[in-house]
Amino acid sequence: MTVYVFDSSPLIDLFHHYYRERFPSLWQHFDGMVSDGRITSTREVGNEIKGHGDKLAEWFEELGDNRKNVFVTPTPAELEVVTDIFNVRHFQAMIRKKQRLEGRPVADPFVIARAKCLENGCVVTREKHKPNSAHIPNVCEHFGVDWTNLEGFMEREQWRF
Repeated sequence: MTVYVFDSSPLIDLFHHYYRERFPSLWQHFDGMVSDGRITSTREVGNEIKGHGDKLAEWFEELGDNRKNVFVTPTPAELEVVTDIFNVRHFQAMIRKKQRLEGRPVADPFVIARAKCLENGCVVTREKHKPNSAHIPNVCEHFGVDWTNLEGFMEREQWRF
């Protein structure tokens, strides 16, 4: 079974467009996959969303102790993959100057590394493949990591509402 590693953007989209009150069956599926460990992310994504000040940040807080099981600290193997990503000079552009200067978390390489190190891992992102860019889909393709967007995730899981 595929394990989906979520970037912050599809989580933001879920919580901003698919309200729990309006899409209860979607959230039953989503929460079940979180409980089963089939939806995961990285500590860095958790750092990006915890101060978001919305329903996503509330959900993050409601996870309580389970937060560590969803927003996982990188393993040594994942850190090696992050190093491999940044050894490709072109992919160093994943860290934007503004993020460096402001000391903001940068999750993208960690999301890719987590998916690469999982059996049947797949990145879920809003980013699109662009020729010659350092976007998540480009880096995933370079390192042989499966990726999709939020709609693709729902299609793969055959969700119908």
